[in-house]
Amino acid sequence: MRFGSGNYTYALVDGWGTVPANWTWGWIVGVAVDAQDRVFVASRSQHPLAVFDTEGNLLETWGDDVLFANQAHGLFIDSADNVYFTDAVNHCLFKFDRMGALVMTLGTPGQAATVDGAPFSRPTDAAVASTGELYVSDGYGNARVHKYSADGQLLLSWGERGDGPGQFSISHSVRVDDQDRVWICDRENNRVQIFDSNGEFLRAWNGLLRPNTIHFDPHEPVVYVAELGRRLSLFALDDEGYPGPLLAQWADPAPSETPGFWRGGPHGICTDRAGNLYVGEVELGVEGRMWKYQRN
Repeated sequence: MRFGSGNYTYALVDGWGTVPANWTWGWIVGVAVDAQDRVFVASRSQHPLAVFDTEGNLLETWGDDVLFANQAHGLFIDSADNVYFTDAVNHCLFKFDRMGALVMTLGTPGQAATVDGAPFSRPTDAAVASTGELYVSDGYGNARVHKYSADGQLLLSWGERGDGPGQFSISHSVRVDDQDRVWICDRENNRVQIFDSNGEFLRAWNGLLRPNTIHFDPHEPVVYVAELGRRLSLFALDDEGYPGPLLAQWADPAPSETPGFWRGGPHGICTDRAGNLYVGEVELGVEGRMWKYQRN
């Protein structure tokens, strides 16, 4: 089975991600690849953060003493291979170093913010800028984005509920581009909003199908979009680094049982150094599905 088109054509790798027989995947909400091409998977399972090689062999699990089943939401790896795990139920962001040691926790486990707009109330994702500053999308209980210093000091927050510029209907994911602009998946408004590093609105990217997560290819000017409306899209970036032409797409107007297509919807997304694509799928009851697409 082939997916995509043109220079962005992929073959599905059947059965990627081997786990023990007594371990059942839950929703697979986050996927990220580090500089060693280790593939990190955040899932709502008894091992919320698992590490695989590119062939799908399980290497280890991290944070089993601090992470809990059914609470994972976002996953990000920075340029130093620190791993950021967002827990939407516990209202926390956990940072692990490249060896798997927990080195920072933002938020108080089990305690949502008592003031509307304050961090955190069911946060969704995190990303790190070239300056080391950290951005957190706080989107289920709030409609906010928070900016932190590298050592975890809150610097500013922005956003409110609505559908205008700087307003969100679920600020669902955050990513930072190579110009340190902040891209927010404004999921239920079917768009991505783009801001400067101080939260000033720059542009809205409309016409998406409930965007869950975006991923910037580190080797090519391409942005990948996992859309909960059962669609995965690849767009070129123009000379200014904004979304340009559609390069490839696969979508399902109705739930599909065909492997590699969408019965629920894509959520986590990333690529490895060879350009292969990893996608986690959600909204399958208690089940999740993990796909690897090998680039041709």
